[in-house]
Amino acid sequence: MKPPVAKRIPHPHELHGDVRKDNYYWLKDRTNPEVITYLEEENRYYDEIMRPLEEQTDQIYQSMVDRVPDSEVKVPVQHGQFFYYSRFDKNKQYPIYARKQATSRELLAKAPEEVVLDLNELAVDGEYLSITVQRISTDQNRLAYLENRDGTDRYTIHIKDLETGELLSDMIPDVFLFGSMEWSRCGEYIFYITVDESQRPYQLWRHHLGSEVGSDQLIFEEKDITFTLSVKKSQSGKFIFLQSNSKTTSEIRLLDADSPLTPLQLLDERREGITYDVEHWGDELLILTNEEALNFQLLRCPLNDINSRVKVVEYKEERFLQALYPFRDTLLIAGRENGLTQIWVLQEDELERIEWDEPLYTVSILSDQSYDTAEVLIQYESLLTPKTTYNLNPLTGEKQSLQIAPVSGEYDPSRFRQEQLWAVADEGVNVPMTVVYREGALKNGPAPLILYAYGSYGANSDPHFDPYRLPLLEKGIIFVTAQVRGGSEMGRSWYEDGKMQNKRNTFTDFIAAANYLIEQGYTTPSKMAARGVSAGGLLVGAVANTGR
Repeated sequence: MKPPVAKRIPHPHELHGDVRKDNYYWLKDRTNPEVITYLEEENRYYDEIMRPLEEQTDQIYQSMVDRVPDSEVKVPVQHGQFFYYSRFDKNKQYPIYARKQATSRELLAKAPEEVVLDLNELAVDGEYLSITVQRISTDQNRLAYLENRDGTDRYTIHIKDLETGELLSDMIPDVFLFGSMEWSRCGEYIFYITVDESQRPYQLWRHHLGSEVGSDQLIFEEKDITFTLSVKKSQSGKFIFLQSNSKTTSEIRLLDADSPLTPLQLLDERREGITYDVEHWGDELLILTNEEALNFQLLRCPLNDINSRVKVVEYKEERFLQALYPFRDTLLIAGRENGLTQIWVLQEDELERIEWDEPLYTVSILSDQSYDTAEVLIQYESLLTPKTTYNLNPLTGEKQSLQIAPVSGEYDPSRFRQEQLWAVADEGVNVPMTVVYREGALKNGPAPLILYAYGSYGANSDPHFDPYRLPLLEKGIIFVTAQVRGGSEMGRSWYEDGKMQNKRNTFTDFIAAANYLIEQGYTTPSKMAARGVSAGGLLVGAVANTGR
């Protein structure tokens, strides 16, 4: 059977006086019978080519399904008198969010469960449902959540009374799906962000519970169409931060969460190319900024003089600082170094890195932890270690394992190997790769290999545990992730060197990785498969057409 070939119908695109030709623009029209016919032909061709492998495909699929645990309960996170968590049932489509009232983690097993929100009860068979942001009021008596049932980016705020289980009459439409809703501390007001006709989040509103949505107050409007708005509360709960962000520039305003009717206060006005983030800690504001620091530096200023700036620690180019996590008694910072995620603890104006035993890993700080918590929860995983939640002592670095994500079926990590390799790309740039395979997979020479990459938007492809990967590893297949330019694995410059005029570097990095794996005997061209998803599909498509 010959593969179908799409017709070429030239269509001109003009921008800034330049004209380019798109031969396949006609495929955008989903109502065109010729488009439908062509897609059906592609599907028939795929079915025919894959038919000899149907039995093997079904076996592999079933072996992957068998690795899914019947249920999973996330580690509870404490907020005041309650511990909040989510749990999953293999036979249900959506998670269940719940809480238990207890004074300590040791008493949780005996505490009764209170379901906060069961998405399965909200769902209607055969219909779309998305629940994104959830926010608990400070007194923990009300839950605000965002709901969408039509697949757009326009969500509706619903508010649930957790004492009665009833929904309040307040329903706020056209709210953005992420970073778009926060409570005042008194619990009487909700601040939210709406979108314009192009789905751009651009307005901040204040809603008084019990009032009509039509009487809500517009607090701020972002008029520059290259900027979008988001809102978040400080870890301490004292401030609400309104962020205006473009691709290269940011601007932040503050609001005292205890005084929801007061005006916003500008922190630093926008300056092209300067991005920054802010957090509250004690009687200071902490600021992460790229001003005079490509990989961001940490500054502080007192609350009574927010225009002053003092450097907290010396800037180091090899250390990429990305996020602040202040707790009452300690400050943690998340970022990257040596191509890996890292966590640092501020100790006497120095950043001390938390160390781990494995050479490759991904580590993060659990979000939405209480500012006053006596424990700091860290999540850790590697190519061989399932996601593990630790209680971290920031001062000593001591870690107490609280939970290891379940893996169905037999799994012995000692049967597998993980490595970090480096390929030399154009201009002598070293491109990192993470590799995982079964012990003995290379005993008889080059093995089947899947090379994956993404390399866009500064997103990172970090080493992680994937139970679905196990059946293929057991069959001797090698998995490699090339951390090509366009991501931020090696810092901010790694992203800058893989976008726009430099996008070609993303493709040549991938080719260099493939060639290195062949040269080193891991695989051969006929045994290698390339995989990319979303923007990674662009990468694979480009590489397949380079002739290299």
